[in-house]
Amino acid sequence: MHSSDIFYRKDPATPAIATKYNCPAVEMEAFGLFANAKHLGKNAATILTVSDIIPTKEFISADERETALKPMIELALEAALKVI
Repeated sequence: MHSSDIFYRKDPATPAIATKYNCPAVEMEAFGLFANAKHLGKNAATILTVSDIIPTKEFISADERETALKPMIELALEAALKVI
């Protein structure tokens, strides 16, 4: 996964670093989390689901996203409770 603070680019080509590491997708929401964790010498993690496939223009609707992402959110909350 390529995490970047820039999701929509003027150049539609895949960023060189994402190509180098064969990243299947890009996300930007967790970038700040990872950047701050690195700066502070901490660990960070994220759980991601795919909602848009940019090259094929496939996407799920807002309603589908709401229902499809519920299991991911529940899994994340259950995992967090086990860590505490």
